[in-house]
Amino acid sequence: MRDPLSKVIKTIEPSGIRKFFDIVSEMEDAISLGVGEPDFDTPWHIRDEGIYSLEKGKTFYTSNAGLKDLKIEIAKFLKRRYDLQYDYNKELFVTVGGSEAIDVAMRAMLDPGDEVLIPQPSYVSYLPCCVLANGTPVIIELKAENEFRLTAEELEAAITPKTKLLVLPFPNNPTGAVMEKKDLEAIAEIIIKHDIFVLSDEIYSELTYLDNHVSIASLPGMKERTIVINGFSKSHAMTGWRLGYACGPEVVIKQMLKIHQFAIMCAPTTSQYAAVEALKNGDADVTMMREEYDGRRRYVLKRFREMGLSCFEPFGAFYAFPSISEFGMTSEEFANELLKKQKVAVVPGTAFGASGEGFIRISYAYSLEDLREALGRVEAFVTELREKRAGN
Repeated sequence: MRDPLSKVIKTIEPSGIRKFFDIVSEMEDAISLGVGEPDFDTPWHIRDEGIYSLEKGKTFYTSNAGLKDLKIEIAKFLKRRYDLQYDYNKELFVTVGGSEAIDVAMRAMLDPGDEVLIPQPSYVSYLPCCVLANGTPVIIELKAENEFRLTAEELEAAITPKTKLLVLPFPNNPTGAVMEKKDLEAIAEIIIKHDIFVLSDEIYSELTYLDNHVSIASLPGMKERTIVINGFSKSHAMTGWRLGYACGPEVVIKQMLKIHQFAIMCAPTTSQYAAVEALKNGDADVTMMREEYDGRRRYVLKRFREMGLSCFEPFGAFYAFPSISEFGMTSEEFANELLKKQKVAVVPGTAFGASGEGFIRISYAYSLEDLREALGRVEAFVTELREKRAGN
């Protein structure tokens, strides 16, 4: 019998995040700090609007690009929050989560042999989406001493005549790193100099704890060469609603929409009505959740200091990325042993690329009660490891 599978798909590994999630879901008394999902319910007024749309029988397809009212509210939000000006009718469309937007952007922009620069550690989908779009991934290894920010020097060194696209994954999953305006200005010069394009994944833009998020598309000369990806999963605790959006030059958005049209048709109608309410009346919800995450962030960092684990301060998203290199174990070994002995699930840094070796990702999108219990178990585990090493 002929092999039914594509040669390309067989080269792609499953997500390293889901592996530990699946194990812990079947383990009694286990605590997971592994999944990057808000522990807040979607705010009631947003849910209520979704329910109301169902009660009114609004269950039909929307246009491929999304509800007009939603596109208008997205454009208003981007202008109000990030000083980004987009034509709602030509330069943006609504997707099934930010993940779909990443996929269709790469499929619309890449030809075989085009190189895509992917800073790592970073979200697990960029590299597979690049490969599935016939692009050639080129990894830029981000460094802890630079707070896992992308520097102009690192970018310049990675560019070749085949480079077409840079993925800019900030605020970052898994590190929590951010890029400030001065960082973005430095790399924007390189991008314009070499005439390449940017896929800026800004799904955590509302979860920043340093200053307000700055989009690279807001810098001079960058809007016309940047696709901005964003959505509602993290900012409004709407992960299960599966709703995102993409913004960019009309010439690119038109082709992305064509792929979306054939593969998806349109984003879920109920979710779109709920998202209109989220953008109109959800600012207070976002502020409340961000402040709660910030309190958890500071607690997690305090506990790491108390247990002697090195961790740079993350200023975005809801992740911490402590170093476990002192224990002489791989990230995978550390995560497996922690789960086995203390029933706490974390994600090995290598799930986000080889440069994540020596680190683990901990999500603080969990209650303080869960964090206290889980980090107490982590402290007991690292204390035991140190005592064993001292005994040897």
